[in-house]
Formats: sequence, structure tokens, C-alpha cells
Amino acid sequence: MQIEFSDFSFQYKSLDKPTLKNINLKIEKGEKIVIIGASGSGKSTIGRCLNGLIPHAINGQCSGLLTVAGKDTSLFEMQHYTELVGTVLQDTDSQFVGLTVGEDIAFALENQCTPTAEMYPVVKSTAQMVELESMLDRSPQELSGGQKQRVSLAGILVDDVDILLFDEPLAALDPKTSKKTIEIIDQLHRDAGKTIIIIEHRLEDVLHRDVDRIILMAEGEIVADMAPDELLASSLLKTHGIREPLYLSALKSAGCVVKSSDKPASLNSLFLEQYEKNVLGWFNASHIDAQPAKKTTLLTLSGLTYSYNGEVNAVDDVSFSVNKGEFVSILGKNGSGKSTLTKLIMGVVEPDVGNILLNGQDLAKLSIFERSQRVGVVMQNPNHMISHHMIFDEVAFGLRNRGIDEKIIHEKVIHVLTLCGLKKYRNWPIDALSYGQKKRVTIASILVLEPELLILDEPTAGQDYRSYTAMLNFIKELNANLGITVVIISHDMHLVLEYTTRSIVLSDSKLIADAPMTEVFSQPDLLAKANLTTTSLYELAVSLDINNTSAFMQYFIQTEQARNIA
Repeated sequence: MQIEFSDFSFQYKSLDKPTLKNINLKIEKGEKIVIIGASGSGKSTIGRCLNGLIPHAINGQCSGLLTVAGKDTSLFEMQHYTELVGTVLQDTDSQFVGLTVGEDIAFALENQCTPTAEMYPVVKSTAQMVELESMLDRSPQELSGGQKQRVSLAGILVDDVDILLFDEPLAALDPKTSKKTIEIIDQLHRDAGKTIIIIEHRLEDVLHRDVDRIILMAEGEIVADMAPDELLASSLLKTHGIREPLYLSALKSAGCVVKSSDKPASLNSLFLEQYEKNVLGWFNASHIDAQPAKKTTLLTLSGLTYSYNGEVNAVDDVSFSVNKGEFVSILGKNGSGKSTLTKLIMGVVEPDVGNILLNGQDLAKLSIFERSQRVGVVMQNPNHMISHHMIFDEVAFGLRNRGIDEKIIHEKVIHVLTLCGLKKYRNWPIDALSYGQKKRVTIASILVLEPELLILDEPTAGQDYRSYTAMLNFIKELNANLGITVVIISHDMHLVLEYTTRSIVLSDSKLIADAPMTEVFSQPDLLAKANLTTTSLYELAVSLDINNTSAFMQYFIQTEQARNIA
């Protein structure tokens, strides 16, 4: 079922310039393609055109032609799109239609009038495929972000459509589940002959399985349409602010020249012997800067236990401390208790057992508002935080609540918007932004308050590499110069590698590790318990018989940080 854009443009009603500009793109039946690009480049808008959200749910002006199976989509009703295209949206909450996980998975089957007796085994087997078989009776709203993403994935796996569209399918998933998701998508592509379109920032994770082509977008235009090996060997990813695979960055840091004929799209396909001399010489000449000791405790969690239903503990006897000025990561699989810890610190829920101290003060004695003056939390889904129509007003809201002079507010807001790459959008309505841009707005609204403790829940979800690097370099600057303590909850192993010095690892609601980050990342068995995986940086070191994998990763991180600052 061929898809073709011919001189296609689209302009949102709320914007004065088109988001898509003269797009010419042909996707053949049975192809698997990946669309990448910076936040706001237009890649999600292409997805909305394919699934009918544009023009049926989102107003704007189209020109040119989009055809699916040779038919002009401008003549389609919404039902025509749903019969052809199955979609997993980036914002899973807006996609749920059932009261339970089982009902949501079964929705497409109900629309096809599938008999109940036939429906049940299909729903059950699909739920098993994405590890949701024990949650069929639960409400989707009770699930973690990653579990919600798996419900959405299951909902289209049961649907009999020829085209499957995935908009940031990995954004909320832990690394092991991400790999399994890519494997499921690949199996659908191979066994069922589906046409697969993946819109994703996490390029290395998508390339866990082969793809036919990668489409690179920038400022509403297609700037590259290439085979993966060709694109990864070029300078286009760096030019357009897209994060390249970790192993590739390490090889380039060591002075290696990687060509498309070297098959760089996968570490497994690379002939590493040709790079060994360069990499070992680079590493053997390395000098690792010692991390300064930070001993003043800011946050202490003691024996923390909490259950949502009184039966199963979401957090089970968890204890750890975070020192002032630290940059710490909390890691674990979806549903392991990471976000529950955030809710406990915020005061949204109170622990069944245990206590939380901030600078020696029991947080149970403070109201949620009082806690919010000292602890800033950026939630995983930006739509759960935004309360204003305009971007400037959203970021200024907390300062205005404190009664600060409007002139000072203006200076602070503009400064933070600049650092978060949002200054040019300051007078825009939030509805006109992509999901990733909304995420930056919520981070800016917390950063402007300069809290003692900053908790970021999946800060890179929906973010392009250039945007989140600039933003996190700013956060690191606040960490170094103002002493703001930062805790990141994330599945993004590259982010954790590059910015955090210590990792707290949860598995099945219990703490299983609290150690320097590179030590954690050098223990495959420990990572597996938390549904995490070793990074390609570790795998590169092992492949080259480098014994001190922790030091190898530490030196690479140091090199990357120096490059980003430059």
C-alpha cells in the first residue's frame, strides 16, 4: 500500500508559517522507514497527516497532494484513515478509550464486530506479547508511563491494518522493553508484510533491528533520505543536532574515520579490528578527572514503603540519601516504583511507613505548597503540568505566585526560555508546540524558580539531542554554580551516562543498587534485574578486550562533556 506526498505543505491555523514545506516522499508497500529530526522539524506533523488528525481534528491549511494506495486523502473521511493506518501516539493518555487495559486492547476488534469468543484469546495473547497479561483488569490511568505505552502498542497489534505508524514509541519505555518493542515491530514487518513508519528521537534504539531508510527532517523539509549506513557515516546527524549511536561517538572521539562501507548502522556488523589501535591508543593516553567529594546531605529517605491498594507495595523499604550538589539518577523498569518515589517526595501521597527529610526537616510537616517552594518536579507528561494558554504565562506563573515584580519576572523568564531554546516561541500558544517543545516549557517553568532540589522525570522524552543537551548543560551550570541538587528519573542511558555521577537502581519496588554510575553500567546482571541493558559503549569496550569498562566509559563521558561545552 504505497504512500506518496507530492509537493505537500501544511500550516497550522495558529501559526503564520507552514510547518511542512513542499514535502516529496514516497513510501512503498512493506517498507520500514524511520523519520528523525529536531523537535519542531515537522516529523510528528507528517504522522498527523497520515493518520487523519490533520485535517479532521487539527485545523490548518494543506496544499499539494497526499495519496495512500493511490487515493487522494483529501477526499477521505476519518474512518477511511482508521481502516488503513494504526497509530501509537506519543501522548498515550489521549489515546485510551477503554475503562480497563483489556477493553482498550479489544477496541479495534469490537469495531470490526469480532465475536467475543474469538476476541478474548487474541487480547490475551497480545497482552502476553507486551507483558501486560497480569494487568488486563486494571485501569490504564493507574499504570506507569511505560506500561501505558505498551497498552497503546497492544491496541494496534490486534488491528488488521496495512500501515502501522509509531510516534515516539520508545519515549517512556525502559531499555529492555524498548528492545522488545523494536523486535515486535520488526516481526510484524517481516511476518505480516506491514508498512512501518517510526517517528523517533532514539535512533540507536530503533536501529536495534534493520530499517530500509531514514528520513531526516529540518525546519519542515526533508534534508536527507538515505540508507542507515550512509546516513551514519555522514556528518548530517551532527549538523542537524541528532544524537548518533554511542559506539559511533566513541570511535570518532578516538580519531577513527567511519565509512558507509564499514556498515556503521550496527555495532554487530562493524569490523572492529581496523579501529582497535586508535581506540586503545586513545584510551591508554586518557586522564580521568577526579570527582570532588560531596558530603553534606540534602535529602534522606528512610525505610520508605507505600502501597496504592494496600496489597502490593509500589515502594518497599527504600532508603538512600542525596547530597547537596549531586547529580543522581534513579533507574529501573516501568512500574518499579520510580515515579511513586517522586509522588512521595512531592507530598501527593504519604508513605505508609518511613519518612523523608530535606535539610534535616521532616517533609510530612510541610504542605504540598511549602514543599513546592523547595522541591521542583518536572513530570513525565507535560500535559499534566501545563495550565496556561500562552508560553510566557506558563513559565511566569510560579514567579507571579510569589509576588515578584513583573520587570524581574520578564528578565528571568526570557533568560530561562533562551537557555531552553524557547525564546522565539515566547508569545506562542502552547497548543502550537510539539510534545517535545511542551516538555521544555514545563522544565523552564520549574527552572525559573531555582529550587534546592530538582527532580526530572524522563526529561528527554520527546526531546531532540541538541535541545536537551543545551537544556541539561544549563541545569548542570545551575548544579555547579548555585548548588542545585538534581535527581533524574530516566530510561535514557545516554543521558544518565553523560550527566549523572551516581545511580540508584530499583527493581520490583526494592532498592537493589546505589553506586557510582559507571560501576552500575558495567554490571550486566544487575542491569538485567532492573530491565535495563548495557550500552553500546560498554559492548564496544568488551569487544576490544578493555578490562576496565568503567574507566573507559568515564573517559568517554569526560570527552563528550568537554566537546558539548566547546
